[in-house]
Amino acid sequence: MNDDVLRSRVAVAARAHAPALLASLSRRVDQPQDAADLLSETLLIVWRKAERMPASEDEIRPWMFGIAQHVLQHHWRSRARRSAIVERLREQLMPESGFAEGPDFDDLHAALRTLDPVDREIIALVHWDGFSLAEVAGILRMKESTVRSRHHRARARLRGILTREPVVHDGAHA
Repeated sequence: MNDDVLRSRVAVAARAHAPALLASLSRRVDQPQDAADLLSETLLIVWRKAERMPASEDEIRPWMFGIAQHVLQHHWRSRARRSAIVERLREQLMPESGFAEGPDFDDLHAALRTLDPVDREIIALVHWDGFSLAEVAGILRMKESTVRSRHHRARARLRGILTREPVVHDGAHA
């Protein structure tokens, strides 16, 4: 079969069956854009395998759906692998002494956002990353006494926000 005939058969088959393929794929994925991507991949494979397209018009639709099913299964396997990799990375990247994420920690994260960026970094380096105050001073290129006092004030502020108690500095309420 010459290229013009193959191109014409693929174009006719795509016009006839792409809407049904898209609807089928849309019902099987979470995101509509994934269905569109899977349809594109399916049609590309149909084009590459045009010489193997069934001669009977009645067999073209099931043949195309078989290709789409294969593409969809590959999508699911890839997605499962990506999820597993992301989960493994998350577990490896979460510091042992660090804070977990999730709705239980929303108040903490909101309280941290109220801190000065340097104070927030001091808290993160000490409590999430496990550095001593002396090490934090070296990392941030600050005097250790400055880091120590900023850490103390930041912790007091966080405690006040999280327990709804007023923050006290040198005997006076802030």
